[in-house]
Amino acid sequence: MRRLITGLDSIAVLREQVLQRSATLGAATTLAELGGADAVRVGLLEELRPVTESDVLDVRRAARQLELRMAPMPTLVKSALEARPERVLLAAETRSAGRAAGPLDFQAWGSALSPVVRTLQEAGIGVMARIAPYPEAVKAARHADILAVELDTHQLVDLPGAEQEAAVSNLSDAARFAAKLGMRVGLGGRLDERSVPPLIEVAPVCEWVAVGREWVGRSLLSGIDRATRDLREQIS
Repeated sequence: MRRLITGLDSIAVLREQVLQRSATLGAATTLAELGGADAVRVGLLEELRPVTESDVLDVRRAARQLELRMAPMPTLVKSALEARPERVLLAAETRSAGRAAGPLDFQAWGSALSPVVRTLQEAGIGVMARIAPYPEAVKAARHADILAVELDTHQLVDLPGAEQEAAVSNLSDAARFAAKLGMRVGLGGRLDERSVPPLIEVAPVCEWVAVGREWVGRSLLSGIDRATRDLREQIS
């Protein structure tokens, strides 16, 4: 069954800006899992905010399956080793809280990437990478010994007609190519219950769908468990 991953970062941002500071990500984790989420994901920044080390431990205690999204930085690797998530998603370094993490730049990280991947794998932590939805990015990930990729859909969602059609075609090619190489494939980036079904249709090999800010927005209206159930129905 295709997995649903729910990202909690936007809840942490709202907690700082609007919600009571006593609001916990652990409670959100429990509600998401009751609604059908297979795993929850939180993003770690170097300054450890808005998601704090305490948040990570809180979610770790509540979650059956925890994923950490982070840049491949040694300080963050240390935090990952302490939290013991089931998986780590390597992505671009995010400079500001609440900003979506972009695809990993394999060329920019160069030789610094391999030790990070190896350290996590040797600790028994699954390693994935968020990549641009192109076959060339799939090649780069495979060359870095990363066998699971999440195709970034952030930009694709807002593209007009013909440009979106071409981008969807590239995503479909990238997904098929990754599967041909024996890699696991997922989708993530500004997805909601309307955008998910057509992307799954063109990339049926995808094994998981990751949602975040749009899911949190829907949760504010209908509740976390209901918003999660609605998405669960769309990806099944």
